[in-house]
Amino acid sequence: MKKLIFPFLFCTLSILTAQTDTRLYNIIDEVSHERLEKDVTILANFGTRHTLSDTVSDTRGIGAARRWIKKEFDQISKNCNNCLEVFYQKDLVKEGSNARIPFDVWVVNVVAIQRGTKNPNRFVIMSGDIDSRVSDPNNYTSDSPGANDNATGVAGAIEAARVLSQYKFENSIIYTGLSGEEQGLFGGAGLANYAKEQGWEIIGVLNNDMIGNIEGVNGVISNRDFRIFSEPVPPTETERERSMRRFYGGEVDGISRQLARYVYKTTKKYMPEMNPMLIYRLDRFGRGGHHRPFNDAGFAGIRIMEAHENYNQQHQDIRVENGIAYGDVVEHVNFEYAAKLTAVNAIAMASLAWAPTAPKNVMIGGIVEPSAKLKWDKVPGAVGYKIYWRDTTSPIWEFSRNVGDVSEFTLDGIVIDNYFFGVAAIGKDGHESVVVFPEGVFR
Repeated sequence: MKKLIFPFLFCTLSILTAQTDTRLYNIIDEVSHERLEKDVTILANFGTRHTLSDTVSDTRGIGAARRWIKKEFDQISKNCNNCLEVFYQKDLVKEGSNARIPFDVWVVNVVAIQRGTKNPNRFVIMSGDIDSRVSDPNNYTSDSPGANDNATGVAGAIEAARVLSQYKFENSIIYTGLSGEEQGLFGGAGLANYAKEQGWEIIGVLNNDMIGNIEGVNGVISNRDFRIFSEPVPPTETERERSMRRFYGGEVDGISRQLARYVYKTTKKYMPEMNPMLIYRLDRFGRGGHHRPFNDAGFAGIRIMEAHENYNQQHQDIRVENGIAYGDVVEHVNFEYAAKLTAVNAIAMASLAWAPTAPKNVMIGGIVEPSAKLKWDKVPGAVGYKIYWRDTTSPIWEFSRNVGDVSEFTLDGIVIDNYFFGVAAIGKDGHESVVVFPEGVFR
């Protein structure tokens, strides 16, 4: 009688029983919804944080808001023995850059860098948007508290800094409040350009835009669901890369899509009560967010946000009409939910910051053969490598095999035509890099 072998069952179970790091559970527990509520309330109480609003007042406008954010980062740094480099990064946006820039304005981002112990020039970034708006995008004087959109994202970045600053990481982490989002994604574009000028190696950008609402305008209420938006392939890809996709696949395997799958996997492993929804789209239909300028620059970037939006509380003048309360006020924010999504960010960033560099020069072979072959260049800090594969119609990596500290491996009996493949590097504590989709073919 022949022996039956079930390699897929083994590989699937290996994912579920992979090594865990109890520090990540501690990080989840350390995120405070009370602190998030306090910070969101303070930001909302600046009245308006419109990009074109007052920059002189200490109590109203975007100037007061960004100075307060910097003060918070400075205090966090003081509490961790000056572990953060806190500064403003700014660009002058000229009048007429678009219809929402009626006069010259400085778009100022607040940046806090927690340097890695081994790779200080390699970064994972968490961002939120400082600015807010009402119905008229050029109305910079009316009250625009922007409690959910997007004080929650900024407060999440500050809270993540409070928690993660108590740990040491091999790679660097950046926490940032970006400005100018509502006027044309100017803050993200400015920081992305700054990153290229400084030669930063960006692992990925986690852009948080609205992480505090659980009740959708469609009546659905859920404090577990959230969305991860990611573009399929970078807009900076070459003609050769586009041509290869036609014959070898990879239409849904760009660097941002792999980052999205990483957040999905980390969440399901350490926060199984949450329901991350992988949305195969750059952003919501016809809309935009601050990860896009980083994508435009060739960096991996995703948007993390609530699953059920309430449009009555976005970009609205504060008012009551026909019994409906319009406006983005603090009372509509669910802070326990915002804490959960902040924790989602924190554990993903910690895992990436403890992980080795992703494998380089990943290649695949096995054409007209009964086995799939992969090879790659080893990277510093990796103690081993893991090959992932999945059905071509699956949104997530379904199967994996830890192949040890090697630079090539053959998956016997797995036909290359039937699956997509990738390779991740594994660090000493079990943390993995983002999966890398093969960039070429060998025979």
